[in-house]
Amino acid sequence: MTITSLPAAWGPLEAALRQRRPVRVSYHGHQRLICPHALGWKNGKAMLLGYQTGGHTSTGTLPAAATNRWRNFFVDDIDAVTAEHASTWQTAPNYNAAHPFNAIDELTVAVTPAGPDTRVG
Repeated sequence: MTITSLPAAWGPLEAALRQRRPVRVSYHGHQRLICPHALGWKNGKAMLLGYQTGGHTSTGTLPAAATNRWRNFFVDDIDAVTAEHASTWQTAPNYNAAHPFNAIDELTVAVTPAGPDTRVG
């Protein structure tokens, strides 16, 4: 896929992903605290896979089970990204950098469990 321009939120999200730093995002009218894990493309649209640790959701409260807190975000729909310094990076044991929950067709960058983050393409 040839990308001519990235959405405005892409840069801050990629920086947070690479530094394993939580961020607050405004998405569809809800403030969410997330840990970005993967960025890429889904059906030609920029997509973020994030692990949500706080804030609001469109369905109410966050699930109690850590493995059910994964969220997909269309990057174009993220209104604001703010670094969150008071929180720590979190993930869940069901994360797989190679196959991020079918959220992303074309993976660009992802957190890897060991070693440096992977940039594809």
